[in-house]
Amino acid sequence: MTRPAVNVAVRAARSAGNVILRYMNRIEGLNVVEKQRMDFASEVDRLAEAEIVKELRRAYPTHAILAEESGATGKGPLVWVIDPLDGTHNYLRGIPHFSVSIALLDKGEPVYAVVFDPLRDELFTASKGDGAYLNDRRIRVGKRENLNGAMIATGFPYRQRAHLDSQLAMTRALLTQAEDIRRSGSAALDLAYTAAGRYDGFFEIGLKPWDMAAGVLLVREAGGQYGDFAGRDGIPESGNIVAGNLHVVKAMVETIGAHATPALLRA
Repeated sequence: MTRPAVNVAVRAARSAGNVILRYMNRIEGLNVVEKQRMDFASEVDRLAEAEIVKELRRAYPTHAILAEESGATGKGPLVWVIDPLDGTHNYLRGIPHFSVSIALLDKGEPVYAVVFDPLRDELFTASKGDGAYLNDRRIRVGKRENLNGAMIATGFPYRQRAHLDSQLAMTRALLTQAEDIRRSGSAALDLAYTAAGRYDGFFEIGLKPWDMAAGVLLVREAGGQYGDFAGRDGIPESGNIVAGNLHVVKAMVETIGAHATPALLRA
């Protein structure tokens, strides 16, 4: 049974998705700012976030919010973590791959999650203990028992180019066994696709909470596991994340660990 909080998050995600789609044919006229080097945000990010916050505030006025564009507001154990447009770089270039990501954390633990792809009308949802779903159909992580033939997703984050040599070494090592590696530009969708078994595993360096809060619950509720590059379970404070089924995560941690610097292995 769908939980009320998920219904609220779904409404919020769909409202944001409507904003995102409305401006798709007007990308060249958007006001775009560079928050830091190669880190862009558009007025669509802000408008979509405002729609999400409005819906969440209406239903849960006492909950805290951590949003990518507007930051943190409120205090308490229950925190909504929002990425209004995960894949802004894709969106601004007209690449049709991006999503809305919303999660509710209870004392730091994700309990409800929504990842919405407005272009494909694919809605990924999860509630702690209730499983993960794609458009009301139960999803499960893949059954692959090792990296042989695996399809792995990753990203090369603009904020973490200091670790590029290490990540290229990790990628090279994984490709000696994996079928291929994909880099799509939306970590939330990468995690959702991992939960649905489209990808066998996912790893990335330096993600922010809003990039992964919803996606990791999808993976966990789909029967998978997530943690940091040293194999520690849970959302990594470092943002260095590995996700997939238990066998693939174990194999990825072993392969990545052999090429990770001490800085990348810190909690």
